[in-house]
Amino acid sequence: MSACEPQDRRPGLWLSGQAAGAPADWTFVNEPREVFLETHPWYGIPHSVTVVVAEANGKVFVPSIYDEDLPFPGTKRWNTNIAADPNVRLKVGDAIYEMTARPAANDEEWQEGFAALAAKYDFWQELLDDESKRPPFAIIRLEAR
Repeated sequence: MSACEPQDRRPGLWLSGQAAGAPADWTFVNEPREVFLETHPWYGIPHSVTVVVAEANGKVFVPSIYDEDLPFPGTKRWNTNIAADPNVRLKVGDAIYEMTARPAANDEEWQEGFAALAAKYDFWQELLDDESKRPPFAIIRLEAR
């Protein structure tokens, strides 16, 4: 299977890399600035995107910024794909992890994900510090399958 990975804001198709088992410790995801996430639409051709990622307390989180204040999945294609099929693939470096994605289960988990992103990225720290700068966004939790 050939790959066509995303680049910056341009989505891609299949991700290439080495299949990796679920690690006991996910803190390594706090090192790369960006990773890739592959979703599976109803029409059978994967849709992948570039995302930021952060870990906290053994949990892996990715955000999704929306143009409008809508509930998950909003209008993002990859979020719609997750809502229909939560099985995703996360590429970190050359490793591919089989994951399940879902929106944060409650406000506590949402806050935990937001704080993890703010601890890693200046942009997310600014949003945490100043609520008036916040665009609508969702926090998505990834779990190993």
